[in-house]
Amino acid sequence: MHGLINRSIEAFLAETYGLEAWRAIVARAGIGVESFEPMLTYPPEVTERLLAGAAAHLDRSREQILEDLGTYLVSEPRMQAVRRLLRFGGESFVDFLHSLEELRDRARLAVPDLELPELELHPAAGMAYTLDIRFERPGFGPVLQGMLRAMADDYGALVMLDHLGAAGGCERLRIELLDAAFAEGRRFELCARAR
Repeated sequence: MHGLINRSIEAFLAETYGLEAWRAIVARAGIGVESFEPMLTYPPEVTERLLAGAAAHLDRSREQILEDLGTYLVSEPRMQAVRRLLRFGGESFVDFLHSLEELRDRARLAVPDLELPELELHPAAGMAYTLDIRFERPGFGPVLQGMLRAMADDYGALVMLDHLGAAGGCERLRIELLDAAFAEGRRFELCARAR
C-alpha cells in the first residue's frame, strides 16, 4: 500500500483520537512502525493490521473508521490538497459526480505510483446514481462514501448515500441527490491564494 494512504490513516487517527490512542493502535496492530513515510510502499498486510488494531482499540467497525477517514480527507483544513483535487471535477455536485471516473488519472498526475480504485458512475431513476468501485482490496467503498458525504456538504447539496455491498472485487454505492442547492456551499477558487 502506498505510504501516502497509510500516512493519511495515521494523521486521521492521531488528530481525531489523540497521540496516545495512535500509539496504542500501533502497538495493538504490531506493525513495528510508529509513523509512515508518505513516499514509501508498505505491504498491504500492514494497512489491514493497522485498521484491525484501530477497530479493536476504538470499538468501531472497520467500515465506520474508513467512512470517517473519507470525511476527514475532504473536511480537514490541513488536507486541502485532496479537496482541491476533487473540486476540480466541476462547478456543481452533479458535475463532480460525473468527473469521478477521471479521479484516478488526475491523482496520478500528482502522485504517479498511487494506486486508486477504478470508478464507474451509472445513472439510475430520477437524480440517483450508482457508483461501482473496483479495486484489488475492499475498503474504498466506505472511504468514498465519507468523501462523497463531505463533498455534498462542500457543494451545498443534500444527498442520501448507501453502501450496497461488495461482490467480485466491486463495491457499489447508491447516491441519491435530494436537493442540489440545499445550502450555500463552501467557497472554492480555482487558483490557490499566495500566502
